[in-house]
Amino acid sequence: MVQPTGSITFVLEHFKRDLPIFFIHQSEYMTIIEQFKSEAETLFPQLVAWRRDFHRHPELGFQEVRTAGIVADHLRELGLEVSTGIGKTGVVAVVEGETTPADAPTVLLRFDMDALPIHEQTDLPFRSQNDGVMHACAHDGHTAIGMGVAQLLVRHRHALPGRVMLVFQPAEETTRGAQAMIADGVLADLKPQAAFGLHLWSRLPLNQVIVQPGPLWASAGRFTITVHGRGGHGAVPHETVDATLVASQIVVALQSIVARNVDPAQTAVVSVGALHSGDAWNIISGKATLTGTVRSFDTQVHQLLVRRLTEIS
Repeated sequence: MVQPTGSITFVLEHFKRDLPIFFIHQSEYMTIIEQFKSEAETLFPQLVAWRRDFHRHPELGFQEVRTAGIVADHLRELGLEVSTGIGKTGVVAVVEGETTPADAPTVLLRFDMDALPIHEQTDLPFRSQNDGVMHACAHDGHTAIGMGVAQLLVRHRHALPGRVMLVFQPAEETTRGAQAMIADGVLADLKPQAAFGLHLWSRLPLNQVIVQPGPLWASAGRFTITVHGRGGHGAVPHETVDATLVASQIVVALQSIVARNVDPAQTAVVSVGALHSGDAWNIISGKATLTGTVRSFDTQVHQLLVRRLTEIS
């Protein structure tokens, strides 16, 4: 079970115990952590400003030109060598310790940059200025955090016994950004011994994080089911094959997968987000389309969900 931790320090201690590599030398560990915490507090206003700027100017996957430019400029101002255009709009920089040997360990930190195709309906002063595009999944915050982390790491590079790769990834929402960066050689020269990502979650109290061994977030799959029937006038339903009715029955049947097919000790979700059928009040539709998502923490459970989706539809 996922347990919330009491503080960020706890998480650092957790990885310090469980991983063979550390960001900092053991003798300086607590001193540096306290410095990090103190300096992070002073960076907070700047992080908020960055995040709100990104929120005001969201960009979809592989279109993060402005965002990537701001990130790259900031990293260069810190004195880092920056690679751009990795996976089309990805940005990469490496922070090395002042006395890093050739065989020193490498840790990768990943921050996603893309927004979602959603129209923002808020009155916030920093609401989206790009109609139909919104940062609704916290990537504006993730990007700002990455810029702040870079600033702190550069300040304390004397304490780094290895390298930290800062990877700002495009197109996370479409699940294609990481593959594009790998195809462009983001891991060709350095082979990280560990990789970390993070995700903001508004349900957590400030300064708390969640961490656990194994997966923390579920895998996500998208499905589309199209029902082909035979349309006709609403006054003669016996002469039609009602696609809307069939689609509705499929929606109900899909909810039995988790309830009756998935092991109760496992966790899974099947959700239908949209059902579209017909466009006239008195005409029975001959076609219906429903779309949704399946999510799970286990490969076998995912395969079961896909199989039952196919069988039911």
